[in-house]
Amino acid sequence: MRRLIAIIVFRLWGWRPEGGPPEDASRYVIVAAPHTSNWDFPLLIGFAWMYRVRIAWVGKQSLFRWPFGPFMRRLGGVAVRRDHPEGLVSQLAESLKNGPPRGLVIPAEGSRAWRKNWKSGFYHVAREAGLPVVLSFLDYKRRVGGFGLAFTPTGNIPLDMDAVREFYSDKIARYPENFGPIRLAEEIVPAES
Repeated sequence: MRRLIAIIVFRLWGWRPEGGPPEDASRYVIVAAPHTSNWDFPLLIGFAWMYRVRIAWVGKQSLFRWPFGPFMRRLGGVAVRRDHPEGLVSQLAESLKNGPPRGLVIPAEGSRAWRKNWKSGFYHVAREAGLPVVLSFLDYKRRVGGFGLAFTPTGNIPLDMDAVREFYSDKIARYPENFGPIRLAEEIVPAES
């Protein structure tokens, strides 16, 4: 039923899927990018329903307050406290490895506003769990979205991120001016910070 709803809504809005569902893995980390608008979340959920991809996603704790908390958890939401990030990577990696088969969605930009770098949690969760990263995307210019490149982090961050940069190089955000550089903090030369 969810798939049918997504197909109908996307046709009405003029969006179409591109790519296919993640293959060869039942557990993986999904990068959600670009993330510059509140519309990105419902579109991602819709594409997950369309492709029958079971997802969990992390969100700030305030999203899970009454009255929306139960609804957000039903959509696969996992509340995280941004003010206490200690051990979060290990907790998410363990949950993903030992939980039900699913993709854990992490908006790598960490915000809808422009940032000088992406947060590296998605990379470290996948690496610690020994699971692949799957890149999801929304391209507002062409009105397409879906899932694309999948890779297993090698530990060579610049090399892995070059593939990520290449993948997103032609994807246009809803607010392109808010889509910052695709690089992790570990890639920034100290003089740049």
